[in-house]
Amino acid sequence: MTTGTYTPTRPSPAVNGDSPGDTPSRVPGVNAPTRPAKGERSYVPYLWVAIRLCVGWTFLWPFMDKMFGLGHDSTSAQAWINGGNPSQGFLSGSIGPFSSFYHSIAGAGIVNVLFMVGPLGIGVALLLGVAMRPAAAAGAAMLVLMWSASLPPDQDIFMDNHIIYALLLVGLVVVGAGKTFGFGKRWEQISFIQRHRWLA
Repeated sequence: MTTGTYTPTRPSPAVNGDSPGDTPSRVPGVNAPTRPAKGERSYVPYLWVAIRLCVGWTFLWPFMDKMFGLGHDSTSAQAWINGGNPSQGFLSGSIGPFSSFYHSIAGAGIVNVLFMVGPLGIGVALLLGVAMRPAAAAGAAMLVLMWSASLPPDQDIFMDNHIIYALLLVGLVVVGAGKTFGFGKRWEQISFIQRHRWLA
Protein backbone atom coordinates (compact mmCIF):
# COMPACT_ATOMS: atom_id res chain seq x y z
CA MET A 1 0.00 0.00 0.00
CA THR A 2 1.35 3.40 -0.94
CA THR A 3 1.11 6.18 1.60
CA GLY A 4 1.41 9.88 0.91
CA THR A 5 0.58 13.23 2.29
CA TYR A 6 -2.81 14.61 1.51
CA THR A 7 -2.90 18.37 1.06
CA PRO A 8 -6.37 19.79 1.03
CA THR A 9 -7.08 22.46 -1.53
CA ARG A 10 -9.11 25.52 -0.71
CA PRO A 11 -11.52 26.64 -3.40
CA SER A 12 -10.80 30.03 -4.86
CA PRO A 13 -13.29 32.74 -4.00
CA ALA A 14 -15.90 33.49 -6.56
CA VAL A 15 -15.17 36.51 -8.71
CA ASN A 16 -17.78 38.20 -10.86
CA GLY A 17 -20.20 35.32 -10.69
CA ASP A 18 -17.66 32.48 -11.00
CA SER A 19 -18.42 29.31 -9.14
CA PRO A 20 -16.25 28.49 -6.10
CA GLY A 21 -13.17 26.59 -7.19
CA ASP A 22 -13.11 28.09 -10.68
CA THR A 23 -10.19 30.14 -11.84
CA PRO A 24 -11.12 33.80 -11.40
CA SER A 25 -11.94 35.36 -14.69
CA ARG A 26 -10.26 38.55 -15.81
CA VAL A 27 -12.56 41.12 -17.29
CA PRO A 28 -10.79 44.05 -18.86
CA GLY A 29 -11.66 47.25 -17.04
CA VAL A 30 -13.14 45.39 -14.06
CA ASN A 31 -10.49 43.18 -12.51
CA ALA A 32 -7.38 44.90 -13.80
CA PRO A 33 -6.44 48.18 -12.04
CA THR A 34 -6.91 51.25 -14.17
CA ARG A 35 -3.87 53.44 -14.71
CA PRO A 36 -3.57 56.68 -16.61
CA ALA A 37 -2.06 56.32 -20.03
CA LYS A 38 1.63 57.10 -20.32
CA GLY A 39 2.09 60.81 -20.74
CA GLU A 40 -1.43 61.64 -19.60
CA ARG A 41 -1.61 64.94 -17.67
CA SER A 42 2.00 65.71 -18.58
CA TYR A 43 0.85 68.93 -20.21
CA VAL A 44 -0.82 70.32 -17.08
CA PRO A 45 2.31 71.81 -15.41
CA TYR A 46 3.18 73.60 -18.64
CA LEU A 47 -0.32 75.04 -18.88
CA TRP A 48 0.11 76.52 -15.39
CA VAL A 49 3.51 77.86 -16.39
CA ALA A 50 1.88 79.72 -19.28
CA ILE A 51 -0.73 81.12 -16.90
CA ARG A 52 1.98 82.18 -14.43
CA LEU A 53 3.97 84.02 -17.09
CA CYS A 54 0.89 85.71 -18.54
CA VAL A 55 -0.38 86.89 -15.16
CA GLY A 56 3.11 88.03 -14.21
CA TRP A 57 3.32 90.11 -17.36
CA THR A 58 -0.07 91.74 -16.66
CA PHE A 59 1.46 93.10 -13.43
CA LEU A 60 4.85 94.06 -14.84
CA TRP A 61 3.65 95.88 -17.93
CA PRO A 62 1.54 98.57 -16.13
CA PHE A 63 4.53 99.28 -13.91
CA MET A 64 6.82 99.85 -16.91
CA ASP A 65 4.23 101.95 -18.71
CA LYS A 66 3.63 104.22 -15.70
CA MET A 67 7.29 104.36 -14.75
CA PHE A 68 8.68 105.29 -18.16
CA GLY A 69 5.61 106.64 -19.98
CA LEU A 70 5.67 104.13 -22.83
CA GLY A 71 2.56 105.63 -24.40
CA HIS A 72 0.03 102.89 -23.69
CA ASP A 73 -1.87 104.43 -20.79
CA SER A 74 0.77 106.94 -19.74
CA THR A 75 2.54 109.51 -21.89
CA SER A 76 6.16 110.45 -21.36
CA ALA A 77 5.08 113.57 -19.47
CA GLN A 78 2.97 111.40 -17.14
CA ALA A 79 5.82 108.97 -16.40
CA TRP A 80 6.70 108.59 -12.74
CA ILE A 81 10.38 109.26 -13.46
CA ASN A 82 9.31 112.60 -14.95
CA GLY A 83 7.28 113.62 -11.92
CA GLY A 84 4.00 112.00 -12.92
CA ASN A 85 1.36 110.81 -10.49
CA PRO A 86 0.67 107.13 -11.26
CA SER A 87 -2.26 106.57 -8.90
CA GLN A 88 -4.06 109.85 -9.60
CA GLY A 89 -5.84 108.87 -12.80
CA PHE A 90 -7.17 105.50 -11.68
CA LEU A 91 -8.21 106.39 -8.14
CA SER A 92 -9.68 109.78 -8.97
CA GLY A 93 -11.93 108.03 -11.49
CA SER A 94 -13.25 105.57 -8.91
CA ILE A 95 -17.00 104.98 -8.84
CA GLY A 96 -19.26 103.01 -6.54
CA PRO A 97 -19.75 102.73 -2.79
CA PHE A 98 -16.05 103.17 -1.95
CA SER A 99 -15.33 106.02 -4.36
CA SER A 100 -15.08 108.72 -1.68
CA PHE A 101 -12.30 106.80 0.07
CA TYR A 102 -10.33 106.25 -3.13
CA HIS A 103 -10.76 109.89 -4.15
CA SER A 104 -9.31 110.97 -0.81
CA ILE A 105 -6.08 108.96 -1.23
CA ALA A 106 -5.57 109.51 -4.97
CA GLY A 107 -2.12 110.87 -5.65
CA ALA A 108 -0.79 110.50 -2.10
CA GLY A 109 2.93 109.77 -1.94
CA ILE A 110 2.71 106.43 -0.12
CA VAL A 111 -0.14 105.35 -2.40
CA ASN A 112 2.00 106.09 -5.45
CA VAL A 113 4.84 103.99 -4.02
CA LEU A 114 2.53 101.04 -3.29
CA PHE A 115 0.87 101.51 -6.67
CA MET A 116 4.23 101.05 -8.39
CA VAL A 117 6.30 98.79 -6.13
CA GLY A 118 3.43 96.30 -5.75
CA PRO A 119 3.04 95.41 -9.44
CA LEU A 120 6.82 95.39 -9.90
CA GLY A 121 7.45 92.93 -7.09
CA ILE A 122 4.48 90.73 -7.97
CA GLY A 123 5.31 90.65 -11.66
CA VAL A 124 8.99 89.80 -11.15
CA ALA A 125 8.16 87.11 -8.58
CA LEU A 126 5.65 85.44 -10.89
CA LEU A 127 7.92 85.55 -13.91
CA LEU A 128 10.80 84.00 -11.94
CA GLY A 129 8.60 81.57 -10.01
CA VAL A 130 9.89 82.68 -6.60
CA ALA A 131 8.11 83.96 -3.47
CA MET A 132 4.87 82.72 -4.95
CA ARG A 133 2.91 82.81 -1.69
CA PRO A 134 3.53 86.46 -0.78
CA ALA A 135 3.27 87.48 -4.43
CA ALA A 136 -0.08 85.74 -4.81
CA ALA A 137 -1.38 87.18 -1.54
CA ALA A 138 -0.30 90.71 -2.42
CA GLY A 139 -1.54 90.38 -5.98
CA ALA A 140 -4.94 89.04 -4.95
CA ALA A 141 -5.33 91.83 -2.38
CA MET A 142 -4.40 94.49 -4.96
CA LEU A 143 -6.80 93.04 -7.51
CA VAL A 144 -9.69 92.96 -5.04
CA LEU A 145 -8.99 96.59 -4.09
CA MET A 146 -8.96 97.58 -7.76
CA TRP A 147 -12.22 95.68 -8.23
CA SER A 148 -13.80 97.56 -5.32
CA ALA A 149 -12.77 100.89 -6.86
CA SER A 150 -15.15 100.45 -9.81
CA LEU A 151 -18.41 98.92 -8.67
CA PRO A 152 -20.47 97.65 -10.27
CA PRO A 153 -18.31 96.44 -13.19
CA ASP A 154 -19.18 97.63 -16.66
CA GLN A 155 -20.19 94.24 -18.04
CA ASP A 156 -21.56 92.38 -15.01
CA ILE A 157 -23.39 92.96 -11.76
CA PHE A 158 -20.36 91.95 -9.67
CA MET A 159 -17.88 89.71 -11.57
CA ASP A 160 -14.97 90.97 -13.64
CA ASN A 161 -11.43 90.02 -14.61
CA HIS A 162 -9.94 91.25 -11.32
CA ILE A 163 -11.68 88.48 -9.39
CA ILE A 164 -10.70 85.89 -12.00
CA TYR A 165 -7.04 86.94 -11.87
CA ALA A 166 -7.11 86.81 -8.06
CA LEU A 167 -8.37 83.22 -8.17
CA LEU A 168 -5.72 82.31 -10.73
CA LEU A 169 -3.04 83.61 -8.35
CA VAL A 170 -4.33 81.27 -5.65
CA GLY A 171 -4.29 78.40 -8.14
CA LEU A 172 -0.67 79.12 -9.06
CA VAL A 173 0.36 78.63 -5.44
CA VAL A 174 -1.76 75.50 -4.96
CA VAL A 175 -0.21 73.69 -7.94
CA GLY A 176 3.33 74.92 -7.28
CA ALA A 177 3.60 76.61 -10.66
CA GLY A 178 6.88 78.29 -9.78
CA LYS A 179 8.75 74.99 -9.77
CA THR A 180 8.33 74.34 -13.49
CA PHE A 181 10.43 76.59 -15.73
CA GLY A 182 11.04 78.75 -12.70
CA PHE A 183 13.34 79.06 -9.73
CA GLY A 184 10.79 77.89 -7.19
CA LYS A 185 12.67 74.73 -6.16
CA ARG A 186 15.95 76.58 -5.61
CA TRP A 187 14.14 79.35 -3.79
CA GLU A 188 12.60 76.89 -1.32
CA GLN A 189 16.03 75.38 -0.61
CA ILE A 190 17.35 78.66 0.84
CA SER A 191 17.75 78.20 4.59
CA PHE A 192 16.01 81.50 5.40
CA ILE A 193 13.01 80.52 3.27
CA GLN A 194 12.86 77.11 4.93
CA ARG A 195 12.61 78.84 8.30
CA HIS A 196 9.92 81.20 7.00
CA ARG A 197 7.74 79.02 4.79
CA TRP A 198 5.23 81.80 4.15
CA LEU A 199 7.86 83.35 1.87
CA ALA A 200 8.07 80.23 -0.34
